[in-house]
Amino acid sequence: MNKDTVFSIRISSENLDEIRRRAKQARMSQSDYVVRCCLGKPVVVIEALKEFLDGLRAIGHNLNQLTKLANIGNISIVYLDEFERALAQLGEAVSEAVARGK
Repeated sequence: MNKDTVFSIRISSENLDEIRRRAKQARMSQSDYVVRCCLGKPVVVIEALKEFLDGLRAIGHNLNQLTKLANIGNISIVYLDEFERALAQLGEAVSEAVARGK
């Protein structure tokens, strides 16, 4: 959506500091954060998201390496049980973190 209008309000410096802190924590611009809050849209911050993304990235890297080996003929059978377990654990951890609101 095009941001074509300026909307000004007067608030205390403490409230502005808190809005800035929360927007930064949510990795959003102050404008986007305030609009979402005012329109009643949820702002979900998962503090441990970096750890989840690192885990998912590692799983993807390992899967990519197996795919390369299979494509060049170095391996013909791959057991993906460990990948399946790791993805399930990662999914459960994300679901729990969202449910806790962290």
